[in-house]
Amino acid sequence: MQYKQVTLPAAKSIALVAHDNKKPDIVRWCEKHKTDLANHTLYATGTTGTVIHKATGLNINRLISGPLGGDQQVGALITEGKVDFLIFFWDPFEPMPHDPDVKALLRIAAVWNIPVACNPISADFMVASPLFNGEFTRNVPDYEGYMKSRT
Repeated sequence: MQYKQVTLPAAKSIALVAHDNKKPDIVRWCEKHKTDLANHTLYATGTTGTVIHKATGLNINRLISGPLGGDQQVGALITEGKVDFLIFFWDPFEPMPHDPDVKALLRIAAVWNIPVACNPISADFMVASPLFNGEFTRNVPDYEGYMKSRT
């Protein structure tokens, strides 16, 4: 695979996803970091976005519910370069009927080299990084170069 460099802007696009048992955790985390998050574009799967917005007043671009395809919507936004960051509080103790979608979302985040936080402490470390509110250059797959090599 060939890679190219892209620059993440200071104002990033952040996807927020949480399984049902983790929704209180992501709400508390968003309340704690409300000032920082307000400087970025926020996306969230359906119910997660609704509970975060109600608790914090943050402007959230709400997608459909995760089990109905919201996880896949987030993955599509990542591949289109429209999401720079993924905060995904998943529940390791609860079986999910849409588990293949969850694995696909985490795989896409790894392929497209975006930061992923799966619990509050890792998300805290990301927000504390000077890179969170600044520009940063990262490598991403060069899809156009990939397609040229296939023809």
